[in-house]
Amino acid sequence: MKLLSIGFGNMVSARRIIAVISPESAPVKRMVSQARENGRLIDATYGRRTKAVIVMDSDHVVLSALLHEAVAGRMDESESEGAEND
Repeated sequence: MKLLSIGFGNMVSARRIIAVISPESAPVKRMVSQARENGRLIDATYGRRTKAVIVMDSDHVVLSALLHEAVAGRMDESESEGAEND
């Protein structure tokens, strides 16, 4: 299982990520609000501003204080390391 660092010592399973998106649009804000209401929200921001929203295949929504580009870049690095090890 490949773990992806999303900041402040928090990690998620890289293989279970569906999308990494910016939190700015109204539909994303609505998705985060609904996840909070349904108990599917994981806040990994440590009180900082949310800069990335990570959608997992388990229907959970993870908030990160890292920029969505940084999280996506870490995913690319993780995938390239996996290809080298295969």
